[in-house]
Amino acid sequence: MALCAKKRPPEEERRARANDREYNEKFQYASNCIKTSKYNILTFLPVNLFEQFQEVANTYFLFLLILQNLEEGTGTRTQGHCPSRETNMKVRQAIPVTSELRDISRLAKFDGERLWRSNLWVEEVGRVLGFQLHGSFLLGGPDTKLMQNSGRTKFKRTSIDRLMNTLVLWIFGFLVCMGVILAIGNAIWEHEVGTRFQAYLPWDEAVDSAFFSGFLSFWSYIIILNTVVPISLYVSVEVIRLGHSYFINWDKKMFCAKKRTPAEARTTTLSEELGQVEYVFSDKTGTLTQNVMAFSKCSVSGRSYGDVLDVLGHKAELGERPEPVDFSSNPLADKQFVFWDSSLLQAVQTGDPHAHEFFRLLSLCHTVMSEEKTEGELYYKAQSPDEGALVTAARNFGFVFRARTPQTITVHEMGTAVTYQLLAILDFNNVRKRMSVIVRNPEGRIRLYCKGADTILLDRLHPSPQELLSTTTDHLNEYAGEGLRTLVLAYKDLDEEYYGGWAQRRLQASLAQDSREDRLASVYEEVESDMVLLGATAIEDKLQQGVPETIALLTLANIKIWVLTGDKQETAVNIGYSCKMLTDDMAEVFIVTGHTVLEVREELSPRVPFPSPRKAREKMLDSPHAVGNGFTCPEKRSSAKLPSVLEAVAGEYALVINGHSLAHALEADMELEFLETACACRAVICCRVTPLQKAQVVELVKKHKKAVTLAIGDGANDVSMIKTAHIGVGISGQEGIQAVLASDYSFSQFKFLQRLLLVHGRWSYLRMCKFLCYFFYKNFAFTMVHFWFGFFCGFSAQTVYDQYFITLYNIVYTSLPVLAMGVFDQDVPEQRSMEYPKLYEPGQLNLLFNKREFFICIAQGIYTSVLVFFIPYGVLAEATRGDGSQLADYQSFAVTVATSLVIVVSVQIGLDTGYWTAINHFFIWGSLAVYFAILFAMHSNGLFDMFPNQFRFVGASLQRLPTDGAGRHQPGPSLRCPAQVRYSQLVRKKQKAQHRCLRRVGRTSSRRSGYAFSHQEGFGELIMSGKNMRLSSLALAGFGARSGSGWLEGLRRKKSDSAGSPSAGPPKPLRG
Repeated sequence: MALCAKKRPPEEERRARANDREYNEKFQYASNCIKTSKYNILTFLPVNLFEQFQEVANTYFLFLLILQNLEEGTGTRTQGHCPSRETNMKVRQAIPVTSELRDISRLAKFDGERLWRSNLWVEEVGRVLGFQLHGSFLLGGPDTKLMQNSGRTKFKRTSIDRLMNTLVLWIFGFLVCMGVILAIGNAIWEHEVGTRFQAYLPWDEAVDSAFFSGFLSFWSYIIILNTVVPISLYVSVEVIRLGHSYFINWDKKMFCAKKRTPAEARTTTLSEELGQVEYVFSDKTGTLTQNVMAFSKCSVSGRSYGDVLDVLGHKAELGERPEPVDFSSNPLADKQFVFWDSSLLQAVQTGDPHAHEFFRLLSLCHTVMSEEKTEGELYYKAQSPDEGALVTAARNFGFVFRARTPQTITVHEMGTAVTYQLLAILDFNNVRKRMSVIVRNPEGRIRLYCKGADTILLDRLHPSPQELLSTTTDHLNEYAGEGLRTLVLAYKDLDEEYYGGWAQRRLQASLAQDSREDRLASVYEEVESDMVLLGATAIEDKLQQGVPETIALLTLANIKIWVLTGDKQETAVNIGYSCKMLTDDMAEVFIVTGHTVLEVREELSPRVPFPSPRKAREKMLDSPHAVGNGFTCPEKRSSAKLPSVLEAVAGEYALVINGHSLAHALEADMELEFLETACACRAVICCRVTPLQKAQVVELVKKHKKAVTLAIGDGANDVSMIKTAHIGVGISGQEGIQAVLASDYSFSQFKFLQRLLLVHGRWSYLRMCKFLCYFFYKNFAFTMVHFWFGFFCGFSAQTVYDQYFITLYNIVYTSLPVLAMGVFDQDVPEQRSMEYPKLYEPGQLNLLFNKREFFICIAQGIYTSVLVFFIPYGVLAEATRGDGSQLADYQSFAVTVATSLVIVVSVQIGLDTGYWTAINHFFIWGSLAVYFAILFAMHSNGLFDMFPNQFRFVGASLQRLPTDGAGRHQPGPSLRCPAQVRYSQLVRKKQKAQHRCLRRVGRTSSRRSGYAFSHQEGFGELIMSGKNMRLSSLALAGFGARSGSGWLEGLRRKKSDSAGSPSAGPPKPLRG
């Protein structure tokens, strides 16, 4: 359609009126419509089918559907796409012309016109930006930030799902092999034996040879034996996963009463993978910590504030501290703000210029929004808790941020309102790691205020007195050692001439058609240089409750925890010790701080020729520690993509690497060395990393390690990491809900992770593995009986069981017990799962369901099928009544086999069940009761008399027994040998009222499903009609026994005898 559309002429201008659609539609501008749906009417079917057939089983079922030519509907699973949206608080302000239209009713009545040429609106914008405005544009539709940032939803699959794809291919190959064997048997039987019965058991008209008959038999057996992988398997898997997700949602022990937030399973496809996690990648701020920031300490012009000293000059402990600083003299102070060092307030009150400039910077350099609902009651809305804490600190110390417009910032400085003209905001991003504002004070002086990370800002300072720089650096290291979050503050005075030229360069960079971001960064870099150091801040972010215990427990479960944070190295290391990731009994904590590729390689690898005291790999290899985790899995370990001697290290090491070193370590020629070293450590901390680096680290582990990864975070900068990992967990904290929206599971506190993995995850993996093992067992036991029966029915694709049993076996008789086990089963109570975290390791090593366990299950199923088929056959084949007549018939044999099978698989699931509930008892014994109730009902005379057309197979033998005059059944043989069958047929045909020639009735060409296979006539009528009957197993056995030779040789002799006398009369019945 797009190719046929007429090309639009180039647009010279656009006119648009607010709330006037009819006027705007006259110009036929490009639509502003956006679509976030995954499908439309045309693409729904092909796109959805493409996704569905990524599962091999769906291709398998489609093949059977086509083969059976049945009109069966299959369900589809659509996956909606929710575009990621920004939930953090951003600066959003209207221009002054429309800023007063706050009421919705007034906004709806707004009437305006936007033009390219000069008008009030354009003049206003031009004045704000500081230059003459010649034009403007809006990004609409697909070009909006929302649409540009919305990525494709990744469909995550578990390792069991991927294994199942392989197993389905193997099973299909096994199914084809069975079909080929039975088809060959059919061709041989038809060639050697079937021609004997052409008079009344002819081939179809299209069948002209035994080979073609075997070919058709192959497809019949493919249909009959397809129950080795029934579609009910996948339905049951989804039901079990849904139940596991509800257990997580209903877990009261994962409910946060303070925030009224329950745990939420946002997906139902990953529950069992929670029991296989080996690597946890965690953010620090808001994930391990509370993300509730408090202004704790600061350094102003070389002096540190925040510590409380006793009379001897030592730091006072928390319990010995006096009353906090009294801010009652400030009517606009935040009453919840607490600070312990009164000397800082005294410095501000006495007019210390450095202290004033320090808090002036904090009150101006930010993007906080202020709201004053009542006089004197200020409410700050900040992008991050850090900014809110800094602005609140300035507020309490006398520099109160009151309001902002796009051009001004109003601050009450020591009770006096001062309005600054806002000239530019150089916003924070993950690359710059700093923020600046340029303001003009009432006296007309222009100044740049900047705050940012110490690693960035200290390199951009003017060569100021080294003593101040050294003292401030010492204070920063001291604060970071206490686990505090630090920022450096600086300023720079600008003259009018320089600012005018710089503003023009910034304008040109912002209008650049290509590399706009790089050009703006270069312009920002220019002005943010030669700044004057003012001081530093330290903000406290306390650990969440239960974090150390959770990390210790997960470590005992052989789960390796990597912390990926944007904080500086000292802060990250201190938090690592606080949360017990790093311990004093570790052999060594390796610090990688190289700035070049060579330095980083040297610190990681011992193969570099020159010496280094910090070669992590060399020290690990020299370590005398031994490895041992209590479990081994040769299948998994031998197939690992990354064999290394370092895998034998006991793990009593830790690795700390910063962002610029990590950038080199993630390069293609070094990533394996970094991964080997990091994976040999018990804990890894990556500090000063960007969101992209977080995702790269997770992807590196996924790429080279056969291990399940989990990423947990709370902010927008953790979204890429959460989406990259096998399992993403979002913390609903202070940073909005972007992480939660992108996650697979969410809760409010990090400590709930131990219960999610060690209880719900381990149980889910255990239940799913036991379910799959039993399901394959019971279906192979059910299906292989047909295979054995093929050798006794002339390979005619005849089923052992009746159609009702085949239909109800997976739906009624065996479905509910295995569902109950898959949903409720436990090996140990939840308390034991938490007390003994080593119980989690079988899931990591994939011990409970793998290729070896699969072959054991199908071997057990095949063994069961042998016993279930051959024991009844051996008992009933030669059994006779007291008068010498045959005891059993085909139906009795089928019922015996079916009953034995149901009892055996029911007992087996009872033995496999480790945790009995009332539901398990009800389903297991109830299913047995339902089977016998249906069995007796379908084999009753009453049901046959009421519905003779629907029940032609079951109970048919009752209609074949001879009766006396009173209607009583007379004893007699219920199965006859082939000669007797032929003789009876000829006699009955002669007794028919209408004499006619012998009809040649062809065999039906329709092939029926294993789920709905049924005969078209009753057992006796089927023999007389000659449509599709072969020799039954018991008849053939009886005939072979009486002839004194094998059944094949006996029939050959009969064939030669009849060939010698073609006009011979009908053979006499054989008598026992």
